[in-house]
Amino acid sequence: MKRALFVLFAAATVSAPVLADQALATSKNCMACHAVDKKLVGPSFKDVAKKYAGDKSAADKLATKIVKGGSGVWGPVPMPANPQVSEAEAKKLAAWTLAAK
Repeated sequence: MKRALFVLFAAATVSAPVLADQALATSKNCMACHAVDKKLVGPSFKDVAKKYAGDKSAADKLATKIVKGGSGVWGPVPMPANPQVSEAEAKKLAAWTLAAK
């Protein structure tokens, strides 16, 4: 019984940050245009992570695009600005996106 509770607690602890950031993405309407593993209006979070893998400035670039919007990187559909997202939230979302596997 103790082992089962430990396993459940450990699993919840490990997955909590992922859920917290996906919850943030949902609350900021990111999921209206993006999904974790498939293209919707915009690229999947996994595709973004692949594209920017190894780019040390990617987190800052993405955080800026989250707030200010952007165009031309993923095709003709522009990403609108998201002024409701704070700088701290944008950085958290960018880090979560880049960690998508």
